[in-house]
Amino acid sequence: MNEDDAAAAGSGVADDPARAPYDPMPHGPEEVGVGPWDGPLPEGDHWDPDLLREGDRRNVVDRYRYWTMAAIVADLDSRRHGFHVAIENWQHDFNIGTIVRTANAFLAAEVHIVGNRRWNRRGAMVTDRYQHIRHHPTVPDLAAYLHQLPGGPVRLLGIDNLPGSLHLETMRLPRDVCLLFGQEGPGLSAEARAVCDGTFSIAQFGSTRSINASSAAAIAMHTWIREYADLSSEDAWRG
Repeated sequence: MNEDDAAAAGSGVADDPARAPYDPMPHGPEEVGVGPWDGPLPEGDHWDPDLLREGDRRNVVDRYRYWTMAAIVADLDSRRHGFHVAIENWQHDFNIGTIVRTANAFLAAEVHIVGNRRWNRRGAMVTDRYQHIRHHPTVPDLAAYLHQLPGGPVRLLGIDNLPGSLHLETMRLPRDVCLLFGQEGPGLSAEARAVCDGTFSIAQFGSTRSINASSAAAIAMHTWIREYADLSSEDAWRG
């Protein structure tokens, strides 16, 4: 059993060992991943002997098939983007795992959990193993960390539909930025609002007063991607 299957077995996501414990790509093969390596074994420290022997059913792109987890993280570290993501965790929000998974997809520099150290990892689908995650007791602690990072301070911008918030659709996000999201429902805490360098909101046109926190996070992260990411690179994987 590989690392993803073991994690899924503990959460009861899937019982069929022939399929991966996550949704496959809609137009991909029925069986996710690859079987045992066919032919002479390759040489190099980045190859995982167990995966070469047993097959690789992890939720990773093809370039990382049969690689060790450490090798994958090292390669990701060589090209991470300049934005950070932070989530307040006062009520054990179930959205945190999904936000971590999206941060991994867009190659965030780091994900920061503010408040309770424990968070529900189910929605992350094991992507937290490839993403740097830091814990901060309070939002001021997070702000202090960001403002002293090498290379200049990282601005802390909160997302909430507050009076005076800038429109995400018309603003230009800083390249070095941390996007802070509050709890589902109450939004950013008063403490967070006090220390943020600014807030922005996402335009809405329906009857609901807010959208799901993980959806808002995905929109905000993709806004940064559209502005700064190198979409011509072979690293821009499109599925």
